[in-house]
Amino acid sequence: MEQSFLAWLRGRQRLLPQVAVGIGDDAAVIDWPQSRQLVTSVDTIVDGVDFLLDQHSPAAIGHKALAVNLSDLAAMAADPVAALVAISLPNENATQVAAAVYEGILATAADFGVAISGGDITCYDGPLAISITIIGQAEPQKSWLRSGAQPDDAVLVSGSLGGSILQKHLAFTPRVRLAQQLRDNFTINAAIDISDGLLLDLDRLCAASGCGIELELDRVPVSEDAQALSQQDGGDPLEHALGDGEDYELILTCPADQAAEILAADLGTPLTQIGTLTSRTGLWSKLPNKLIRLSPRGFVHGG
Repeated sequence: MEQSFLAWLRGRQRLLPQVAVGIGDDAAVIDWPQSRQLVTSVDTIVDGVDFLLDQHSPAAIGHKALAVNLSDLAAMAADPVAALVAISLPNENATQVAAAVYEGILATAADFGVAISGGDITCYDGPLAISITIIGQAEPQKSWLRSGAQPDDAVLVSGSLGGSILQKHLAFTPRVRLAQQLRDNFTINAAIDISDGLLLDLDRLCAASGCGIELELDRVPVSEDAQALSQQDGGDPLEHALGDGEDYELILTCPADQAAEILAADLGTPLTQIGTLTSRTGLWSKLPNKLIRLSPRGFVHGG
């Protein structure tokens, strides 16, 4: 199966100039400019945990597998270059599943100029699992970190949040282009993508920076899916926005004097200021006359 499938894949891959040697040899060779730093990340998604192969489109699953990695690069303000794709396939219909999943991977790679430069394929008696290592580049010392936030920074969030289980967790757009525009035109002090929930990922950013946040809950952008999910389960739409996770939006902090300019810019993706960083550590709900401490919550991956 492997040789015939790799022949098919070589015929489908896009030949991009950054990859000198791609699929077909023992390893890939990537041309790398001396003036750039390597930025890498790896994520694995598994049937029954991150998607349901018997319910979800294989192409959508392939999109998600690559897009979660692209979201990590967006949070670092890095430019995507190439990806290595390792797929563990269930024995039944392995070739058909691999081809269908790769349709989604290849389409997303084309959208973001990513070369599929290599990987691995194996068949076994187990669930579909896809592990992708993304390779990106950034100017030296220009990557956004979780640890760069400062007290009095404005805290911005892209898009809208909550209810991702209805569709967004398979169909989101990684905010690579938004990050590139912000990086090239504004000062961003810190960033993180929302993979596990707004409050949990905010807490991680604040902890890394030694800050806290005064959060204006009435400004948190609640998605239509969060509203729809609340009608189904009787929950609170805001609670879904705060803790559902898998939104893959960006949390960004910037100097207070830049916030209005960023919010007024035409960036193609809505941004909302949801709070302000403070030297008082922790997550705080800002009310007219008091602060109420919030507990970080969201999806925590098993060990």
